[in-house]
Amino acid sequence: MIRWFTAGESHGQGLVIIVEGVPAALPISEDYIGIQLARRQRGYGRGGRMLIEQDWAKIISGVRHGHTLGSPIGMTIENKDWANWQEAMAVEYVENPSQEGRNQRVTRIRPGHADLPGTMKYGFNDVRNSLERASARETAARVAAGSISMRLLEEFGIQLHSHAISIGPVWADPAKPIDWDAVEESPVRCADPEAATRMMEEIDAAKEAGDTVGGTVEVVAENVPIGLGSHVHWDRKIDARVAQALMSINAVKAVSIGPGWEAIGYRGSEFQDVIEPITDPDNPWQRLTNRSGGTEGGMTSGTPLVARFAIKPIATLRNPLPSVDLDTGEPVQAHFERSDVCQVPPAGVIGEAMVAIVLADAFMEKFGGDSIPETRRNFESYMKTVGPRKIYR
Repeated sequence: MIRWFTAGESHGQGLVIIVEGVPAALPISEDYIGIQLARRQRGYGRGGRMLIEQDWAKIISGVRHGHTLGSPIGMTIENKDWANWQEAMAVEYVENPSQEGRNQRVTRIRPGHADLPGTMKYGFNDVRNSLERASARETAARVAAGSISMRLLEEFGIQLHSHAISIGPVWADPAKPIDWDAVEESPVRCADPEAATRMMEEIDAAKEAGDTVGGTVEVVAENVPIGLGSHVHWDRKIDARVAQALMSINAVKAVSIGPGWEAIGYRGSEFQDVIEPITDPDNPWQRLTNRSGGTEGGMTSGTPLVARFAIKPIATLRNPLPSVDLDTGEPVQAHFERSDVCQVPPAGVIGEAMVAIVLADAFMEKFGGDSIPETRRNFESYMKTVGPRKIYR
């Protein structure tokens, strides 16, 4: 069972990550995690924070000589911007804090953020007490945790990718073949170069207007074995677990496995993924299509797992919306804090991390093992049984 926790505020000293349940003897390095963190920081429409932070996860426990120990893996990510917020975000009690600059109480509520429900729920009189933890800065910690899971899945041939399929009203052509290397080079992580150009124009137009723009991302996990998850309990269904993980990402408002809402336009005879007669004993249960997105009955089906999620436009606007003051309830302009214009490109990397965590958890649930060699034996033994029963059992 893979468990993970994060701690930290956007402008605090840094982020803390603990990942538990990773078997021993998994090769891992700070460099590998650093590659994933750098991918998250790129993308057209990113804000000024990315010019300050060069994220790096320092491993402080659970790894020795380049391999996991089977004990909890602890990591920290420094917030370089902390140098500018030491008084405003001080841990120790500050008597009569200054109300100038960053120290000023935030009372102008932003529609669409955690500001209002957070301050009401926890009884705060300063919106900053909520907005700091609710910030998308926390997703750097998720990517660090997800990197460990990605590395585990790679040991067993599972690869994860992501690409933007829409930004604002601009949609990529679904008929375009996906070159994953080209996606990594695209400023908006789009496989359709023509659409990518229009997406960047849409981001530019939103920035010019002091506005923001959302979009849709697709995450693809390849070489996922058949049978991860289970149909026997609601909380073990793999598609439900993936949906919850993706829905927990900041600003995500919709999740689908495969085409999702598009499925309602099909008849049953058109939608199901027909199973092909077995011609290759080493690769049974081939499908003509993958409209179900790689799951059936709450379990992986052996085809690529495909998950899509939609991100609303970011709530923090340079041209603020009308709102109200936390103290008086009177009309004000909403608070503005440095922000991105579009989070769709980095959201793909965050989505990969979240799907990786879910798949790694389900993988270890299925195959177990306290070390990679033990898990590999269990995995390989299982894969020898996956086929027609008169042949494989």
